[in-house]
Amino acid sequence: MGRGKNKPRAGVSRRSFVKAAGASGVTAGSLGLAGCLGSADDDAIIIHSDSDFQDIRGDIQQALWDAGLDDDISYEVRAAADDTDQRRQDIQSALQAGRSPPDIFMMDSGWTIPFILREQTLNLSDQLSTDVNDRIENEYLDAAVETARHPDTGNLHALPLFPDFSVMLYRQDLIEEAGHDTSSWATEPISWQEFSEIVADTQQQSGVDFGFTTQAAAYEGLACCTFNETMSSWGGAYFGGIDNLFDAGDRPVTVDEEPVLNAIRMMRAFMYGEEDEHALEGYEQIAPTSIVQWIEDESLGPFQNGNAIAHRNWPFAISEGADAFGEDLGVMPVPYGVPAEESEYEGLGGTAAALGGWHLAINPHTDRIDESAQILEAFATEEVQRTMFEANGWLPPQIDLLGTPAFEEIEPFGRYTDTLRILGEGAVPRPVTDIWAEQAAVIAIEVHNAYTQQKTPEEAMGDLKARLERSEADVEETDGN
Repeated sequence: MGRGKNKPRAGVSRRSFVKAAGASGVTAGSLGLAGCLGSADDDAIIIHSDSDFQDIRGDIQQALWDAGLDDDISYEVRAAADDTDQRRQDIQSALQAGRSPPDIFMMDSGWTIPFILREQTLNLSDQLSTDVNDRIENEYLDAAVETARHPDTGNLHALPLFPDFSVMLYRQDLIEEAGHDTSSWATEPISWQEFSEIVADTQQQSGVDFGFTTQAAAYEGLACCTFNETMSSWGGAYFGGIDNLFDAGDRPVTVDEEPVLNAIRMMRAFMYGEEDEHALEGYEQIAPTSIVQWIEDESLGPFQNGNAIAHRNWPFAISEGADAFGEDLGVMPVPYGVPAEESEYEGLGGTAAALGGWHLAINPHTDRIDESAQILEAFATEEVQRTMFEANGWLPPQIDLLGTPAFEEIEPFGRYTDTLRILGEGAVPRPVTDIWAEQAAVIAIEVHNAYTQQKTPEEAMGDLKARLERSEADVEETDGN
């Protein structure tokens, strides 16, 4: 997914949605037309990335050298489209043509595996040192690493650069003025039911326009992220649990099960209240119906402007919220529908945060594999992860680093490191396969049909199940041939 007028990406750096499109002055075009940003250096390793990466290139380059990268090895950023769909197409075109440079590609964790399956990425297990491989295996966020591996061999084909997962922002000052205790919220998730009751009460007492804002437009972010995490928090799944995320074909389709339906019923209660006969009982009306038209930036606006009590978004929004409210900004894990022990599927239920983020993969056509691998090894150091966190709010893939003083002292993110660590532990990847793009489009349409009352939850999920089963059968038939 990518930033654009109607398709912001899932998993973004903190500045992606507050900059106007094209602010960098770079036209989003093909790799063949895009030039190097910054000073030209014929000897530099070329990383295909976006303007956010370019903005902090100097800081990162120095950190790479400080982390032990040879002083003779430098990198430049090649312009990439902000829209990740376009970027994915550009990368695909370059790899199919066997072009190099770029030597390294920055890939969305949501679509790295299809490149791996097409053998268009270098096997890093053979290129990185034993120490770095062990660090990634034992200390990196497991959910992020799984989206960088070959699903069949388990070999690492990309280095997790930074993970991204959803956060729940809230007006701590207004909620506490309304008489509610938030002292444990940073580390102890609350239920969606309690959340709705407290938000509704605070909205009534404060006179704020909206209770809760989120993203529910018919775009990939609904399928991969907001609905994925809401459904997961109820113990529901697209394909029978997290064990079936990365291998399409022979897997069950479970979108018509009760936990999935309850997630939709809850959202309808949030938007329409008791007037909706399919709304889940016991849940307050706290969200405007306009959320069905909102993506990340539209939904952030009301909260940032002081017109909402709570807001779901990505960590970049912490910076925007802190600018608006200072220490009155609260950050908490996404609420849960049922406790984890009540979920039929292991790893679901309880707080669930959609996983986004980005990886670095080496172009197999480059003739500079060794230098590229050295750069990736330097990116795996604590020094460079801290620099990225401080300069751009990019979370470290070694998520436990957030609990160290060096990270906790970085403002404003350092105030919320305990919450961010919990969110990382509950991060839920999307089901990334080579047919995910097709399936995501169908999921977004049918979930949106249910959210907008065009179909009952049962009708929408029944229709979705039939369409997903057909796509799974097509994969199985193709594999059989």
